[in-house]
Amino acid sequence: MELLIENLTKKYNQHVAVNDLSFQLKSGNCIALLGANGAGKTTTLRMLAGLLTPTAGVIKFEGYQNGIDIRSKIGYLPQHPVFHGWMTGNEFLVYVGRLANLTKLEAQQRADVLLEQVGISDAKNIRISKYSGGMRQRLGIAQTLIHKPSLIMLDEPVSALDPIGRREVLTLLEELKQDTTILFSTHILNDAEEISDGLLLMHEGALVEQGSLTDLREKYQSQKIELSFKTVTEDMLEQLNQLPGIDQVNAERGGFVCLINDVNQAREAILTKALAMEWDLTNFTVSRATLEDMFMEVVNK
Repeated sequence: MELLIENLTKKYNQHVAVNDLSFQLKSGNCIALLGANGAGKTTTLRMLAGLLTPTAGVIKFEGYQNGIDIRSKIGYLPQHPVFHGWMTGNEFLVYVGRLANLTKLEAQQRADVLLEQVGISDAKNIRISKYSGGMRQRLGIAQTLIHKPSLIMLDEPVSALDPIGRREVLTLLEELKQDTTILFSTHILNDAEEISDGLLLMHEGALVEQGSLTDLREKYQSQKIELSFKTVTEDMLEQLNQLPGIDQVNAERGGFVCLINDVNQAREAILTKALAMEWDLTNFTVSRATLEDMFMEVVNK
């Protein structure tokens, strides 16, 4: 399902939660909606899911006229899903299937398929109250798929999970994106970089950047040099910032991260300065800037 958003805005009295958002989501893509807590991600997803009415703007779904209820084509998982703990996983999926107007037989058939697909078929007859966090998220994702939607939207699907549960859900999303259009929000940049095809970067309710990972990496391509020292003094940051080939230096525990524009020039300048000043250099690593580096550059403009 192709989705077109034009000038989407949501206001609460004088507070603008989402400000003039415009973007396009093409069928078959997995897109990450990025932003810090409070950036407007949840409000955006709730408007797209039909749970909130926009103050202004247009939400267009390919093949559907404005005003038509398209919720039957959408699967939505909130950040904090609520389950009936006394139900088993199988009972819950059949229940939501029936709510989606499936017959009892259709709901059971879909539940069988999805429990296997999300990897919890062995626990289908166990009460949900006994499920781990990762198992609950897998069940939540299964319920978004029960009615075979064209688009699923997931709000912070891994933010509350431990490392094992997080890995389980990310692996599942990697598999699901082969067949389903996915839009998911997150403030964990590594997750977005790992499984998404494109990014939408929100900051204070506004969309500040968007595009494919390849295009954004090329646009913001930079390298960095990570430095560690036995002893860090107050004047080192200032001296590093004055060296040729370096755009910016950020202090980190035990050292610095230098964003550079000329790796050869910066390498020679840093090593020469370290030798002249007798700095106790313990680590010198050249690497590509991360998605986090790009995000910080965008929001600080």
